[in-house]
Amino acid sequence: MKRWNRLPDMSVFDQFARSIDIAKLDEDQFVRLIETMDMLGKAGTGIELANLSTSTFVWIIEKASAAQLEALMAHDNLRTVVLSEIFSRMGKHLKQDAPDAVVHWRFIGGYDTGGYDRYQTVIEKGRCTSGIVQDRDPRATVTITPSDFLKVATGNASAPLLFIRGRVKVKGDIPFIASFPNHFDLSSP
Repeated sequence: MKRWNRLPDMSVFDQFARSIDIAKLDEDQFVRLIETMDMLGKAGTGIELANLSTSTFVWIIEKASAAQLEALMAHDNLRTVVLSEIFSRMGKHLKQDAPDAVVHWRFIGGYDTGGYDRYQTVIEKGRCTSGIVQDRDPRATVTITPSDFLKVATGNASAPLLFIRGRVKVKGDIPFIASFPNHFDLSSP
């Protein structure tokens, strides 16, 4: 690990997370890192994924290899923890000019009906909420691997490029989904 000094605009936990050279971790070590953060959060230590700044959370996803992300998303519990963290942050980073819409998500390889994990995102009146209940008619339904979703949601991959390559399937409003990441500001606090 790198030696670090506390910067005034970054928490000690963020500094610690950024001091880890993610590239030096193999897939199992990367999964254990995220699992440890989750375990410490459940133990009430204040060290948890939700306490990482969004910029540090995005940085971790950016630094992770495709194999590390695949291993993370193959972990039964962490898949839900990390996807829930992404959806929670979407609500905090919605741009005020985002149009009202409902999006259904189908994550390939899930344990839900038909081999998918399913989520719903509702943008309405300047608010964004997400959950596992799909009780509204969607403007679009997106089918994607969870690791590709992590990359797109954190700005580390292009949704249109993944669509062209056949890695994202969309039923419904394709232009809206292509612009969907633009409705969130990952740089806001």
